[in-house]
Amino acid sequence: VQLQASGGGLVQAGGSLKLSCAASGRIFSGYAMGWFRQAPGKERDFVATITWSSSTSYADSVKGRFTISRDIAKNLAYLEMNNLQPEDTAVYYCAAKLTSSRATFTHWLQYNYWGQGTLVTVSS
Repeated sequence: VQLQASGGGLVQAGGSLKLSCAASGRIFSGYAMGWFRQAPGKERDFVATITWSSSTSYADSVKGRFTISRDIAKNLAYLEMNNLQPEDTAVYYCAAKLTSSRATFTHWLQYNYWGQGTLVTVSS
């Protein structure tokens, strides 16, 4: 399984970006997908996750601003980010976890597969 994240870039505060995560193979059934981010010198933090049954969960810091979604037919997952703030600046990673559970998984250690990351920079 290979994941590739894209869509990062430089945006002004208050702006929007939409990240994409392309997966090889038709793997989304039975997989939870997650987005994490890591700022320089900081730990990798949970951002959002979507279960195989399309339940979602978000970090408190992004609730109401970010939306996670997926397109099983296209093997894509998305993270739509609105009202971006400088504190959102980080490398964003998509991840996949093989599971049939309806539970949400919010720690990076729970995920099996990772994309290479895409940099999001928000200027003030």
